[in-house]
Amino acid sequence: MTQHKWVSIPSEGIGSIPRPDNLLEATIGYESDVVPREVLYQTQLNATETTLRELDELTHSEVLTDGEQTKPSFLTYPIYELINKSYRFDDKCFKITFSDGHVRTLPRLIKAPFQYATYAHKYLDVAKKFTKKPIKQAIITASALSMVYLPTLFNMTAIENYSREEFLQDLCNECEKDIRLCLTHGAHTVQLDFTEARLSLKIDPTGHLLKEFISINNRVLDRFTPEEQKKIGVHVCPGGDCDSYHSYKIDYTLVLPDLFQLHLRNFYLQLSSEKDRVKILNCIKQYMKPHHRIFVGVIDPINPEIETAQAVRDRILEAAQYIPLEQMGTTDDCGYSPFADDRSRSRKTCYEKVKARIQGTKLAEQILNFGRA
Repeated sequence: MTQHKWVSIPSEGIGSIPRPDNLLEATIGYESDVVPREVLYQTQLNATETTLRELDELTHSEVLTDGEQTKPSFLTYPIYELINKSYRFDDKCFKITFSDGHVRTLPRLIKAPFQYATYAHKYLDVAKKFTKKPIKQAIITASALSMVYLPTLFNMTAIENYSREEFLQDLCNECEKDIRLCLTHGAHTVQLDFTEARLSLKIDPTGHLLKEFISINNRVLDRFTPEEQKKIGVHVCPGGDCDSYHSYKIDYTLVLPDLFQLHLRNFYLQLSSEKDRVKILNCIKQYMKPHHRIFVGVIDPINPEIETAQAVRDRILEAAQYIPLEQMGTTDDCGYSPFADDRSRSRKTCYEKVKARIQGTKLAEQILNFGRA
């Protein structure tokens, strides 16, 4: 009997955990000039430390995130401090409408050049003070922020003497810097949040916008070596927020062929909430490449019911019929609170779900490895 080397199945979260009430209250108070900056800062530190400790002790996660406790949102963190200076909210902004009718708005660029105020290594540096475990850092894609200045598609006012190409060059420079700083500051993995991939087909069913998004992101990724690209991943989902999605009805299999053209290694794919997982797994099998690592979503953050470890195990065993064990990982379908004010799930429920993912992954790992003996 051939003796096979044991293959571990890595498991990583997507990023966000609901913020505690006192942090949300302190943030609102600070923005209303009621709470001093130092009080907000200490509240943020406490929330970050608590989240890292709880993810470690309650879920036994091997790779941690800070729960995005101090991000205003996964989408706007780089430019949030420049709103009303270089960016503006008005009726010409790009708006994302969710299935329950609520809307999230991306500010538009009103002053050149495009630039960041905050880079994600800021969050990583703080998190590293509270744990010795590997830390994953999520960032926003260049393609998502490309929508802050897209005059031809969204009827935005063009900025004089600032072409779309000049904007894209500035955008790619800033996104590259965001990734590179996270890598040099010790991130275990840098995850690009690319929820606009599926959304693009809702905006433009021809697929041209999706291909443009892939091209923009590859302009950034091509600045990294193959070794660096191994530590970069991408997350896609139908955009979960406040118990609803923005693009769940878009056929996932129309996105995946283009998605696998991204020049990176790790793919964090929402899957557990899909009605026809086999159809999607067949598509993944067809288009994934030998150097890819596929982290399949085995937990649905939108569903308040806590999955059992056995249910997670069975979803992994199903996926293993299409994805080689050496190329598999597990994840959640989405973050639990991508926007700071999303309180759809309690922190306790989120931790129970993460714990089920960890335990179910270990169960499947045992079965799949012993099946190879």
